[in-house]
Amino acid sequence: MDTSGVKILIVDDEDDIIEILQYNLTKAGYAVYTATDGREAIKKAKKVLPDIILLDVMMPHIDGIQACEDIRQIPELEHCIIAFLTARGEDYSEIAGLQAGADDYITKPIRPKVLIARLQTLLKRKNNTKQIQVSKKIEFEDIVIDEEKHLVFFKNKEINLPNKEFKLLMLLASKPDRVFTRDEIYTTVWGTDIVVGDRTIDVHIRKLREKLNEEYIDTIKGIGYTFIKRI
Repeated sequence: MDTSGVKILIVDDEDDIIEILQYNLTKAGYAVYTATDGREAIKKAKKVLPDIILLDVMMPHIDGIQACEDIRQIPELEHCIIAFLTARGEDYSEIAGLQAGADDYITKPIRPKVLIARLQTLLKRKNNTKQIQVSKKIEFEDIVIDEEKHLVFFKNKEINLPNKEFKLLMLLASKPDRVFTRDEIYTTVWGTDIVVGDRTIDVHIRKLREKLNEEYIDTIKGIGYTFIKRI
């Protein structure tokens, strides 16, 4: 894969990890930028507009989870791939990362060859992910979804959704009462070239339900999810 022009921001407070990753990714053809904490990461991300951010979880000032949430609110970085780098246990970090809007989760110690292969998969997924073919704006009784402006209003109040939550809601709402299987959701929202954990959809559905007061999204046991149109 041609990596020329692909910008990666590495964010980690351990100098040796930054040095190893910077060396290997530069050698692989990526344009590499670095930051040592979440606060610096947000500033540099706004300036550089990277294609990929490799983000450590445990850092001073602002941790990776908060940094990810803040970055996801920057319109210019809406389609930036964010992958967490962490040595922490899966139960907390993976779920927290997904809730914050991360695309992937990579555990330490990091093997450079495996990381580069993973990044190629992420980039391929980004380039080939199916676009949701729906109208620019979807309106129901209490909810308005504006695809072009990436905005959602629920009961006349704007709610903030990370990119994956927005795409998931847009997909379900595009065809009310149609049951979308888990495989269909994975393929459309995450793409066919990336393997995500079994809990990924469940985490995103739970977050959507919290923001929509448990309305609109129903579970069809053993199959998937459906958007219930409220008249």
